[in-house]
Amino acid sequence: MLYFPVEPMHIPNDYLSLAVSLVCWAVSVIVLRTAISRTNKSLGERQVPLMGVMAAFIFAAQMINFPVLGGTSGHLLGGVLAAVMLGPWAGMLAMTAVIAVQGLLFQDGGLIVMGANILNMGLLTCAIGYGLYRAVLGKSPAVKLAVIGFAAWLSVMAGALFVALQIWLSGNAELRIIVPAMLFVHAFIGLGEALITVAAVTFIMRTRPDLLAESPESSRGGRGWIFAGVLTSLVVLLLSPLASTNPDGLERVASDLGLTHTAQPAAFQVIPDYTIPFLGNTPVSTILAGAVGVIVVLAIIFITGRSLQNKKPNS
Repeated sequence: MLYFPVEPMHIPNDYLSLAVSLVCWAVSVIVLRTAISRTNKSLGERQVPLMGVMAAFIFAAQMINFPVLGGTSGHLLGGVLAAVMLGPWAGMLAMTAVIAVQGLLFQDGGLIVMGANILNMGLLTCAIGYGLYRAVLGKSPAVKLAVIGFAAWLSVMAGALFVALQIWLSGNAELRIIVPAMLFVHAFIGLGEALITVAAVTFIMRTRPDLLAESPESSRGGRGWIFAGVLTSLVVLLLSPLASTNPDGLERVASDLGLTHTAQPAAFQVIPDYTIPFLGNTPVSTILAGAVGVIVVLAIIFITGRSLQNKKPNS
C-alpha cells in the first residue's frame, strides 16, 4: 500500500532509480546552464522584479489544489505562464527557484530526484509554452489565448508522460499501465491548468500587455505592478487552507498501481508539509509557511537576477 503522511506534489525519492535520477539531473543542469547564459545576455532592468513576482505567484498558486475527476486533485504548474511572461530562459530560472524552495525548505519532493522534478515541471513546461506562444506572436489576442490554453494543457500532459517514463525506466511500473493511467488523470488536471493560465494572461493582456514576452528584454513599467503582483501572491496564500485534500494526480495513480512509498522523515526538517512546526496543522500555520516561501523565492530571484546583471558584458 502507498502511504503518505503529507500530500506531495512532486516525485518522492524512491519512485525513481538512482541512474534515472542522475540522468535527469544531468539534463537539467545542462539546460539550466544554457538558461543562465541566455538570460545573462538579455536580462533587462525591469525583468528581475517581474521574474520575482511571477515566481512568487506561481509558488503561492501551486499550494492550492483544485478538485478534478474521481476524487483526485490537481494544482497549477505555471511553466507556460512563466514562459509567456518572461521568455523561456528566464521562465526556466523562475520555475527552478520555485521547485528548489519547495524541496529544500518544505521537503516537497525528494532531493535526489529534484533534477527530475525541475525537468518535468519547470524546463519542459516552459519550453512547450514559449515554443507554441512564439508561433503566434503578432496574431490576434483570441488566437494567442487559444494557443496558450492548449500549451498549458499540453505541458501538463508532457510532464505526466515524462514522469510515467521515468518511473517505468526505474523498473517500478509497467509501461502499458503507467502511461495511460498518468495521461488519463492529467488530461483533466490539464484543463484546470489551461483555465488558470488563460485567465491570468487575459487579465495581463487587458491591464499591462507590455509585460508579455513579445520582447522580454524590453519590459517596461513602474513599481505599482510589482506591489500588485506581490499583493496578489499573498492574497492567493490566504486561500491555501481551502485547497482540496484529495490526492493529486501522481499520488492517485501511485495508489491505484500499488507503488510502494514509505515516506521516511527527511534528514532535516525546516518547514515540513507547509506548516510552521510550533503552530501545528492550522490555516494560520499554512498561510505563514506559504508567506515564508514567497519571501524566500523572491529573495532567490532578486539575488540571482542582480548577479546575472552584474556579470552582463558591457555592450
